[in-house]
Amino acid sequence: MTIWRMDSTDLQLMGLLRQDARAPVAALAKKLGVSRGTVTNRIRRLEDDGVITGYTVQLRPDAQGDRIAAWMSIAVEGNQTRAVIATLLGEPGVAALHDTNGRWDLLAELRAANLGELAEVLERVRLIKGIGATETSIHLQTYKLS
Repeated sequence: MTIWRMDSTDLQLMGLLRQDARAPVAALAKKLGVSRGTVTNRIRRLEDDGVITGYTVQLRPDAQGDRIAAWMSIAVEGNQTRAVIATLLGEPGVAALHDTNGRWDLLAELRAANLGELAEVLERVRLIKGIGATETSIHLQTYKLS
């Protein structure tokens, strides 16, 4: 598996696919300002190199009662925020990623089927080059105000 250096088109393509993995290639090409062949080739390359590991259906959080949710606060070292974001966007355990201010640079919403899978996600994220520190909290219960 050879992973090449992703450019802004690859990152934009992954972002569009995360929003709608069923988007037609023609629509993706139009949004990116490239040909359909370019989109098809890039998707194939992302799949072949293991960057895109699959496609899935997104459900409302309350429809996934047996899933574990956690939030990971992330401190990024130096000038590596863009590279870290690009890597995190390709991590299947990251359901959402937010830019923040204060002590932490990023907040990642994590999803896993069980604690073992969550541990694997945490390990992969912590090994990403440019991540200096993390702090993770597991979601236990939601209280809704009426």
